[in-house]
Amino acid sequence: MPPVEFTALLALATAMSFSPGPNTTLSTALAANRGLRHAMRFVCAVPVGWSALLLLCTGGLGAAVVAVPALRWGIKAVGIAYLVWLAWKLSQSGQLGEADAARMDVGFWQGAALQFVNIKAWLLSLTIVAGWIIGRDDSLQRLAVVLPVMALYALSSNFVYAAVGALLRHWLARGRRLLWFNRAMALVLVVTAAWMVRA
Repeated sequence: MPPVEFTALLALATAMSFSPGPNTTLSTALAANRGLRHAMRFVCAVPVGWSALLLLCTGGLGAAVVAVPALRWGIKAVGIAYLVWLAWKLSQSGQLGEADAARMDVGFWQGAALQFVNIKAWLLSLTIVAGWIIGRDDSLQRLAVVLPVMALYALSSNFVYAAVGALLRHWLARGRRLLWFNRAMALVLVVTAAWMVRA
């Protein structure tokens, strides 16, 4: 891959991976409510799920989703419903430990599966497949470069957001700070869901 294209890939990966979205919001919220160690299951799940999505899009799933409107709407509907449900659960948790009672938990396999209903993950996968992989003579070599780079970005961005959540954990434990923090994170999820309706 030419250096100019690789630089463009890194710029796209930085912008998309480190900007707020469902994954980074959940990483932050899980670490703030239940600690960094607990959040790491989700943090590690994101690159696994996203890598599987990228491989499937490279294999033709992306083209099928673009070609079949009902399939595209089904993915969006499930994604929107899941984000709204998570936002509701998160908004109800106002004290450390209440997230357990509210079952505001996203484990490894749920985190991996979330990538398949995350419109931001789909947009990034389709953009990368169309712009950097498909239709090139060296598509397999490009995939071998793109896949680990993007997985590393997914892991590092979610880890950074989770670390911020973990650093805020003790400060949020005082008064009603955690409740307002959780409601702010829930609002981000709802805004993301609203954006998915229009996307």
